[in-house]
Order: sequence, then C-alpha cells, then structure tokens
Amino acid sequence: MPTAIAVTSADLVLPAADPGTPQAAVLPPPETRPLDASLADMQQLLARYGHVVVVCPTAAPAAVEHRLHAVRALLESDRIALVRTDLPPLGAAVLVRQLRQLAGCDFSPGVLASAARLLAHYIYAGAVLGSVSRLDRVPVSLGSHLKGWLPGAHFAVLAGPTPQMVRLGAGSGSAEEALAGPEFATELLLARGQLQTDWPVTTLVPRWRIPGPVHEVPLPASSPGWWGTGKLVEFAAYLPDLPVLHQLVSSVRRETCHWCGMELIGDRCGFCAAPLAPAAPPPDPGTRALGPGAQTGAQAGAQALGPGAQARALGPGGRAARAALP
Repeated sequence: MPTAIAVTSADLVLPAADPGTPQAAVLPPPETRPLDASLADMQQLLARYGHVVVVCPTAAPAAVEHRLHAVRALLESDRIALVRTDLPPLGAAVLVRQLRQLAGCDFSPGVLASAARLLAHYIYAGAVLGSVSRLDRVPVSLGSHLKGWLPGAHFAVLAGPTPQMVRLGAGSGSAEEALAGPEFATELLLARGQLQTDWPVTTLVPRWRIPGPVHEVPLPASSPGWWGTGKLVEFAAYLPDLPVLHQLVSSVRRETCHWCGMELIGDRCGFCAAPLAPAAPPPDPGTRALGPGAQTGAQAGAQALGPGAQARALGPGGRAARAALP
C-alpha cells in the first residue's frame, strides 16, 4: 500500500508524470474547513494508506501549519509526517510530484518523508522577474534593488539549491553568464506570469543543456506573492525519470530513528524531526585490556568531546548527496 502524499494547496499538484504516479490529496485551507472536518479527512487517509506525508511550504500562512499540528496532536498519531520546504511554488510542486512518483515504489514511509530534503537539493528553481524591489525570500543586494526600479530591467533569480541573481539585457555585461545550472540531465518546467520573455527557453535551455521539449503549466496562485511581483516567468529544472530518483534515494544509507523507530535517510527523522543519534565511537584498543569498566569510561570521554569527535556516515553511495542532508 503506497504512502499517501498530501499537500496544503491545489497549486502543488502537477499533472502525473506517468499513469503509475499516485495522486496527491489536497487538504482544504483552514478558513474553508472546520477542525472536525479536517480530523475526519486525515482519519480517512490514515485508514486507507496507513501513513501520510504532508508537504507544506514554509511560505504557507501560519494558520495552515497550526491546523496541521492541531490535527496531528488531536489524533495522537505518529503516522503523519509534516514536511516543510523553502522551495518557491513551482519548485515545491515538482518536489511533490517526485514524492508521488517514489510513493509507488518500495520505500518505507520514513525514507519517503526524509527524502524530501535530498530531492530538493536537485531542483533548480527560479524565475525571470521584472523587478526585485519586493523580493525578500532570496538575498538581494542594495544595488540590485535599485536597478529593479529601472524601466525594462529584468533579472534571472535562482532560489535553490544555491541562491543567485543576475541582471539580464542591455548593460548587464557578462554577469548573465553567472547563473549556474545543474551538472546532470534535467527537464525544464515553465509557468508564465505577466512578464513577456522567452529567456528561459532561448537562453537557459541551451546553457543548461536541457534536452527535449519544455513543459508549461499554469502559474501557481502563490507565485506572485512568493517572488514579490506578478511580472515573472517561473521555471524549475528537475530530474524527471523515476529510475534515477529511485537510485538517488536508494544510494543513501538508511538509519532507524531512536525516538519513533521509523526508517530515515540523512540526519533527521521525517516523522518526528528527531536528529539522528550519534554513532558510538569504536572502542579504544588500549582500553580492552583494562576491562569493561575502562571501556565505559572511554566512551563517556568521547561523548564529552562533542559532535566533532563522533563520525556519521551516509555510505559510499550517498557521498554525492551528503551536502543535501546537513
């Protein structure tokens, strides 16, 4: 039985990548649904799927997060994972679709929930903006803010995995070359707002060596608020193939949460958010001859040295993804 993927907005549900991609459950906003109805909705999902992974953007209204925490607390359920993401709306929708793809595989609910942080590192989410004067979710220099008021000024902004911003058009010089892209094969998804530009197609696609057609979807309703302007074209480059996603997640070493017992990858449980317990240091060969009491004292001394003295391994296959799992 696949784990249910739930979202807090219909904007986070993209068309299925293939007929085997499960659908996502859309949780109505708190202002349109009383608490008892939200409880009933979640109970139905738990009864049908066993576990539920809810993706909630950090930019969502505070009332949405409060409702989710209230539902989980009242149900007293440890089978509900609340996954927060800093990705912009289109990138968050891509992340949700990737989780939906993986939900149909053989991954446990705990691995699926904790995989969201890993997958987000491989989504290049950004936008072309007509102004950055109201952009507050990506670092913007004072000079860029001032240039954002100039007529005809356009900016290419990358929100993740590493925030970047370049000015496009006349006078931008070679700065346009600085927008770094993925070093692996991706597809590009576009959502057009009120800005009239084909820069993502004419410049970004060849520069990032993106093969195949560019897919377009309607602009998420929350995008103008996230980017600070309706004059934008939002884009996201991502890994589209399920076998690649499956291999990426499978390559990371799995651990068991010491608090709730769920499987996880990385250093944090996707269900209870407990950090991974530090690995016990190997016994000092010099203490073996002194007996068990000396070994216990040596272990206590190693713990007193702090996290720097304790190793944590993600496994050989997870080295490339280690940066995505701080």
